[in-house]
Amino acid sequence: MNVLIIGTGGREHAIASKILQSPLVENVYCAPGNPGMTRDGVKIVDIKETDHQGLIEFAKKASITWSFVGPEIPLLNGIVDDFKKAELKIFGPTKAAALIEGSKSFAKELMERCQIPTAESKTFTSYLEAKRYIEEKGTPIVIKADGLAAGKGVVVAMTKAEALQAASDMLEKHRFGQSGHQIVVEEFLEGEEFSLLAFVDGEAVYPMEISQDHKRAYDGDQGPNTGGMGAYSPVPHISEAIIEAGIEKVIKPAAKGMSEIGRPFIGVLYAGLIATSDGPKVIEFNARFGDPETQVILPRLKSDLAQVITDLLDHKPVHLIWEETGYRLGVVVAAEGYPNQYLTAMDLPDFPEEEATVYYAGVQEEKGILKGSGGRIYLVESYGETIEEAREKIYNVLESKDTKGTFYRKDIGMKAINVFSKNH
Repeated sequence: MNVLIIGTGGREHAIASKILQSPLVENVYCAPGNPGMTRDGVKIVDIKETDHQGLIEFAKKASITWSFVGPEIPLLNGIVDDFKKAELKIFGPTKAAALIEGSKSFAKELMERCQIPTAESKTFTSYLEAKRYIEEKGTPIVIKADGLAAGKGVVVAMTKAEALQAASDMLEKHRFGQSGHQIVVEEFLEGEEFSLLAFVDGEAVYPMEISQDHKRAYDGDQGPNTGGMGAYSPVPHISEAIIEAGIEKVIKPAAKGMSEIGRPFIGVLYAGLIATSDGPKVIEFNARFGDPETQVILPRLKSDLAQVITDLLDHKPVHLIWEETGYRLGVVVAAEGYPNQYLTAMDLPDFPEEEATVYYAGVQEEKGILKGSGGRIYLVESYGETIEEAREKIYNVLESKDTKGTFYRKDIGMKAINVFSKNH
């Protein structure tokens, strides 16, 4: 079969690489992809992810068996609906179902309806009303732009001044444009965050192994929020009971609730959860694979991903088999200055296959040399029997390279080691 992946980053690189491992698959195309992917045999196609018509024409011409949507923008623009109208198979939620990510207030209403545990919150379009609520509730408090803001529309405010500034930036200064015309102000939850993803086919839910992402730019969870600076899977300090509660009290009711309100969800449902003293609570829902979580979750999947997606599209039950031992850990290498104005065009080092697996994101190619062109440039992933071993492998590789013009966090996975050693 021939498969088309829609998207451009490290997440799509990981999905494409995994699908290419399947004996069922002849060609994997990625549109628009990036030149780093070609090193793994992925064929890149110069069609933007927003060009639905161009992608449909390509899928027909290249005899694509089915397509897989990586990022959220095309989902919210209705790419799945457009492909279905053209009678093409595609894996991902419709525009109506993708709203679970596209609007935080919609997600909150769904959680209320389905009694899914989440932070207490209120939605505002007026700065003065939001200000009154913030003053009444006190800090710490969380301010979120209602729509998409590439992982940057969330402010965890520790002081009142910070909270009011964030609300004003969004509602009065329109820092996130349309995404911030409405904001959700919610209580600050204490606990350990983790990501629980599942393949969903209507009310049928197939959970994946959990992972933990690192959102802040710098070591020790300092600095601004980013799209994610690294991840690992599994998460040893999150108990089986918490994971089970996440599946039973969050993922399954969300899938059932979406069907009940006439927005059945087919695709990857992502729940960003926090393990509180009262059990897991939802921080956010996404309507697709996370980045960088995908780059550490998919390498742990032993099932044939192409077969899994084929079965889901045919509404057949699937059985997922995972690595039973060891850890996958990934560290993002970002351009100096990210997530603000960042450097570009720096030469990137080579990574021989035996050293580590590399998933490329913000890169371009000049005369056979890969250069940085985005904020998050690539992720280096490795396996270890222990987290310590996985960490050591990656950091040894990175320290041996010339990473001029870039930076990366040196503490990915340390939280697990610290919490684990404290409890044992």
